Amino acid sequence: MIGRNVKLPEYPIFGELDRHLYGEGTHERVWEKLGAHPCTHRGATGVGFAVWAPNARRIAVIGEFNGWNPDAHLMEKGEGGIWQCFVEGASVGQTYKFHLVSEVDGYWVEKSDPFAFSTEMRPGTASRIADLAYSWGDDDWMRVRGATDPLKRPISIYEVHLGSWARVPEEEGRFLNYRELAPKLSAYVNELGFTHVELLPITEHPFDGSWGYQATGYFAPTSRYGTPADFMAFVDHMHREGIGIILDWVPAHFPKDFPGLAFFDGTHLYEHADPRQGEHRDWSTLIFNYGRHEVANFLLASALFWLETYHIDGLRVDAVASMLYLDYSRKDGEWVANEYGGRENIHAIEFLRNMNIRIHALHPGAFTLAEESTAWPGVSRPTYVGGLGFTFKWDMGWMHDTLAYMQKEPIHRKWHHDHLTFRFLYAWSENFMLPLSHDEVVHMKGSLIGKMPGDWWQKMANLRLLYANQWGNPGKKLLFMGAEFGQWREWSEARSLDWHLLEFPTHNGLRRWVSDLNKLYREEPAMHEGDCDHRGMQWIDCSDSEHSVVSFMRKSSDPRDKPVVFIFNYTPVPRHGYRVGLPWAGTWKERMNSDAEFYGGSGIGNYGGREATWESWQGLPASAQLDLPPLGVLVLVPESVPQQPDDEIVE
Repeated sequence: MIGRNVKLPEYPIFGELDRHLYGEGTHERVWEKLGAHPCTHRGATGVGFAVWAPNARRIAVIGEFNGWNPDAHLMEKGEGGIWQCFVEGASVGQTYKFHLVSEVDGYWVEKSDPFAFSTEMRPGTASRIADLAYSWGDDDWMRVRGATDPLKRPISIYEVHLGSWARVPEEEGRFLNYRELAPKLSAYVNELGFTHVELLPITEHPFDGSWGYQATGYFAPTSRYGTPADFMAFVDHMHREGIGIILDWVPAHFPKDFPGLAFFDGTHLYEHADPRQGEHRDWSTLIFNYGRHEVANFLLASALFWLETYHIDGLRVDAVASMLYLDYSRKDGEWVANEYGGRENIHAIEFLRNMNIRIHALHPGAFTLAEESTAWPGVSRPTYVGGLGFTFKWDMGWMHDTLAYMQKEPIHRKWHHDHLTFRFLYAWSENFMLPLSHDEVVHMKGSLIGKMPGDWWQKMANLRLLYANQWGNPGKKLLFMGAEFGQWREWSEARSLDWHLLEFPTHNGLRRWVSDLNKLYREEPAMHEGDCDHRGMQWIDCSDSEHSVVSFMRKSSDPRDKPVVFIFNYTPVPRHGYRVGLPWAGTWKERMNSDAEFYGGSGIGNYGGREATWESWQGLPASAQLDLPPLGVLVLVPESVPQQPDDEIVE
């Protein structure tokens, strides 16, 4: 039903100004005009329908309200290819489609509504009339978010596929719905200490095995887990529990499924007609025509819609590289150059820049993340200096180099020491996020723990090292579900995570390690304020390849904050009496030790801390001798920060 005390608009909803704005690609709230909207007309109550289909000859709305009769409710074509009609008595909850007859060869097809707010449960493909009224309770969250700089705050993301995070085994493995998921997921995420949850695409999609990356409903949360109101309740609950929500969003391509956008009005409306421009052969999907104003507006409105209507805190934009390059994954002769003869997709670049400008202007504190795997410059730099305007970019180089290093047998790691240090040649060229995502545990790649060398104990120790590397390095963090407790099986969308593994102390120990890394990251300003600033990290020693040991210090811009020192030993050989340089003398506490028995380690450590003396070492004025645990990392913090003289603090 319609929300109480809401005055319904008068039909027609899509007016002359709307046509103008949509035609030039600047209608930022066009979802309020196109699609299906309860309204009144000449004193009657019903639903107004509007759709963009400039090359159609005839369109009718068919649905439950008229027995799916294509002659019952014909639409009227207006300027700009906008068709509209009013259906008296149509109501929220009923399903519908558009029956289109094209100007081209009398082609006809039944299409889902591109602007539908809700859909049938797959395998059904009809759109559903929906009411988006909801009473939000997350004012405190939204107020704080709007006053916070994402670059300087801790952002630690738990990546989740809702359909396989957990299921109901006693009910034949059915999905949990949004309202069931909210309290369970929020409690677990808060226990682990993550700040945000990133959802694999929940925009409606026909095929479970696509994980949501082949979307057909860019304005509809998938009906697999409930209704739009259910998803609003999910986001609202997470916010009230202090957890942000990021959506994985896919403007790079869309599927060929006929109820969707493909060949919408009997022409290539949303996609390019030339397959050299309009088709991703790798994925068997279609590419949006970003140069058509209405198409770019459709995608811009979708991005803004999720932030506005569902209070989403950020968008992770998938496959950005495929948008930027016209020759992406194409051989010579398989692509069309731009108007200047280059390989850059000028229209896609313009769309991404405009999208980021509008998101940052309209939704302070929200952020965008680019999954961009090339060396395209300025992905996360402002548009006014020539950048694309994203808040963050995934550091795929760190991910590939670090995993390649960790998969080496420890005896061989000294020959690959540069894998640990190379990223610092470019680490501050972008605002980076360090991802260990779902992409690393699918398509026969195995699990993260399965990639680690050695016996069972060494695999666990190596995985703790990997996570310490991720949390210790400058950059925001992302970890895919199941990795936090060392799931052995490769991830599958068709089953729940292997939660029974938490019955084993070692798997629980790994989860505690991740939880404590998050606690360190959130509590110590030095660990997050300088994630995107070169002053936030200082090497102590990056050259001890012979022992496969590296050490560095994370620092805050405020000298009153304590620095945090990391010392990594990437071999199974304990290093007793290993001297490490420090910025000043005094007591340095062992804040964390990955080899603690609490985490499943062997218990080699430094009895809670060591005294540093004024013996210069590794370019620093003080040092301490430490016992480095095997395949372990020590995290040290000073007991106090010297206030005088200031020159004792190394900047």
